Amino acid sequence: MEILILCLKIFFVRIFDVSLGTARTIIMVRGKGFLASIIGFVEVLVWFLIVREALNTEESGLLIAISYSLGFAVGTYIGSILSDKFIESNLGVEVITENKEMIDVIRKNNYAVSVLNVDGQDDDEKYMLIIEIKNKKLAHLKELIKTQDKNAFIMISETKIVENGYFK
Repeated sequence: MEILILCLKIFFVRIFDVSLGTARTIIMVRGKGFLASIIGFVEVLVWFLIVREALNTEESGLLIAISYSLGFAVGTYIGSILSDKFIESNLGVEVITENKEMIDVIRKNNYAVSVLNVDGQDDDEKYMLIIEIKNKKLAHLKELIKTQDKNAFIMISETKIVENGYFK
């Protein structure tokens, strides 16, 4: 029974520890080094304490190793879900379309759109729409685009810094 409790403890603490690591990495990439360092301190402290306990036991090493590894895997998965849900980011969306009406539809849905005329492969006139959004609005924007032009070419990239512009 003692080994089961230890394995569960290792499993859940690793989930917490690895989820912190995922959040720390994302926060650090976004330029918030001080917050990332605080999270890193807690992450390493938790990791050290659980590793120390895992290595200082007389119990079966294989079960502990499996618990540790499963906690890491689940923590990675949960960390990615948490970062998608709680960490806000800016996305640059570029759309190439032949449908000029799409511009008005997107604007009527409170998205700011900059438009460039571009030449397509067959010298046909197309439009490049440049839209800056928060990551939480991506699904809605993609749905709008696809309802207007199911063949629209869409490029999405994360934007580190946004200054000025029109946002609602």
